[in-house]
Amino acid sequence: MPRKPPTPKNALKHLRPTDLRALAQLATQATVGVSSIAEGVHQAVWSTLGFASGKTAAHSRGITGLVYQSVNGITRLVGNALDAVLARLQPLFDWVERSPQGSPEREAVLAALNGVLGDRLAASNNPLATVMTLRYRGAALDWQAMPAMPDASAKVLLMLHGLCMNDLQWQTRSPLAQPGLPERLHDHGALAADALGCSAVYLRYNSGRHISQNGFELAQQLELLLAHWPAPLQELTVLAHSMGGLLIRSALHQAQQAGMHWPAVLKNIVFLGTPHHGAPLERAGNWVDVILGSTPYSRPFAKLGQLRSAGITDLRYGLLLDADWQGHDRFRRKPDNRQAVPLPDGVACYCVAATTAAKRSLLADRLLGDGLVPLHSGLGQHDDASRSLGFAKDRQWIAYRHGHLQLLSSPAVYAQMLQWLKGPA
Repeated sequence: MPRKPPTPKNALKHLRPTDLRALAQLATQATVGVSSIAEGVHQAVWSTLGFASGKTAAHSRGITGLVYQSVNGITRLVGNALDAVLARLQPLFDWVERSPQGSPEREAVLAALNGVLGDRLAASNNPLATVMTLRYRGAALDWQAMPAMPDASAKVLLMLHGLCMNDLQWQTRSPLAQPGLPERLHDHGALAADALGCSAVYLRYNSGRHISQNGFELAQQLELLLAHWPAPLQELTVLAHSMGGLLIRSALHQAQQAGMHWPAVLKNIVFLGTPHHGAPLERAGNWVDVILGSTPYSRPFAKLGQLRSAGITDLRYGLLLDADWQGHDRFRRKPDNRQAVPLPDGVACYCVAATTAAKRSLLADRLLGDGLVPLHSGLGQHDDASRSLGFAKDRQWIAYRHGHLQLLSSPAVYAQMLQWLKGPA
């Protein structure tokens, strides 16, 4: 039977005191943003009628400008005052914040919000911004006070989620579950860790930040894992879904450049539906920016499309490094001139790409893909041979009739991954 939609009373149980501050900050920013769009449209019309000195002026002038400045000023004043009051009240509710992690529903909403607006949340120190943590058995690892972990293995399986997701979403409803029977959960990480004799460690991160920023922070976290893991870490295997694959490639490149030690224990990387050369949906979004910005009347509305996070715009071509985006307007249309980052030497790299089609074709490869990632991008293939990643033929596999999220629960994908990691019998 379908689940009943949550009632308002049930929905409240997912909220925390800091959410009030976070939502107040978002409301303030949204009001200022809407006012800015209204001012832009007003200014464009006024300019067209010949009452303004130029359509490129930053703000309206005269009484009109004073009105908009007053609206923005009062909004910020009220927002700052409300934030200060809520900040003072927050310690009274610290006991709630110290309670166990939120419900899966809450965490899923936060993951989606961070994927779409995560860079803005982090820049404004919004309490809803996700902090990067490595997690073991559901709890974040504390490098200052590592818990007793007698079952920790010398081999670690690191699980990296994709855009708008979190570590809990590796647990999916098993496609083999039967109606009327208790729900079965499938987790590639937990099952593979048992089969391979590994400890499964999961990453949670703000997927709205630049991939290169998250990559460098992940590199630092893995250096700490190497130093503080209870058992001497001998082998690290990474299973990465979607954006997570770009994240580990960025982290590894930056770690090698910085002379970190953990790359020496990295043995395997399995990529699931990773957009190595970008995703067409973001490129389509970039064209929307161009079209909206082409007339003075629609130009203010381009700001709505430009709310999307840095993590999303990095997916246009699969940007891995700071140099790929620093000094550039990320919403401006430009060619793919990112720095090529090859697959690492000495690491066994495998890729699973998916297509919703039953067989390969130009349409299936270039347009359909898994619904989000084209097949050639998932396989690391590029029209420019210097950019192709060159996965060995026996280390790439295509999942037919699979969508992007089905890669997380597919028994066939799990079996192929396990066959690779176990090696020859």
